[in-house]
Amino acid sequence: MYTPSSFAIDDLQDLHQQILGTRLAVLVTHGDQGLQASHLPLLFSPDQGPNGTLYGHFARANPQWKALQNGAEALVVFAGADAYVSPDFYPGKAEHGKVVPTWNYVAVHAYGTAEVFTEADRLRNLVSALTDRHEASRNNPWKVADAPADYIDGMLKAIVGFALPIQRLQGKRKLSQNRSTADVAGVREGLAASPDVHDQALAHLMR
Repeated sequence: MYTPSSFAIDDLQDLHQQILGTRLAVLVTHGDQGLQASHLPLLFSPDQGPNGTLYGHFARANPQWKALQNGAEALVVFAGADAYVSPDFYPGKAEHGKVVPTWNYVAVHAYGTAEVFTEADRLRNLVSALTDRHEASRNNPWKVADAPADYIDGMLKAIVGFALPIQRLQGKRKLSQNRSTADVAGVREGLAASPDVHDQALAHLMR
């Protein structure tokens, strides 16, 4: 990821916060079948390893897990808020007109090689933890144990789990830091006034 120094996220806690705040990540590998990508909900343990460890699972029918099993490096993309920045947001547009559109966004890339596993107990613990995380806000959270045990046993045979210790992290927070104070304020106000919730989320990050 091209990351000018002014946009780089260097603080490990900030990088971890973006990972934890991303509900669906993109895992990319290159193997015998070329480039492959899967959209996956992941668990993150920040205290396991120097950069933390990611946990997830593939459908067994998805051949991408074989690339991990064969030792392929994985890139995991955690995309945050993003928004189109119109030249109309810049006060300088009226003054000199030397402005162009751009895109503001936050993203973290994690790299590493994974351990693949198929043991039923480990898979059950993984899917239970994932379920508990995403059911936590519901009034009556569903749990894996609510389903018949033989049904869950059959479902576990249809997935392959992985643990991916993060070997390196790269983060980018492009929030108009390269612009003047007036331009930053103009972008923030322009996005905050937008009816689009994605624009509003990006404006919130610029405060």
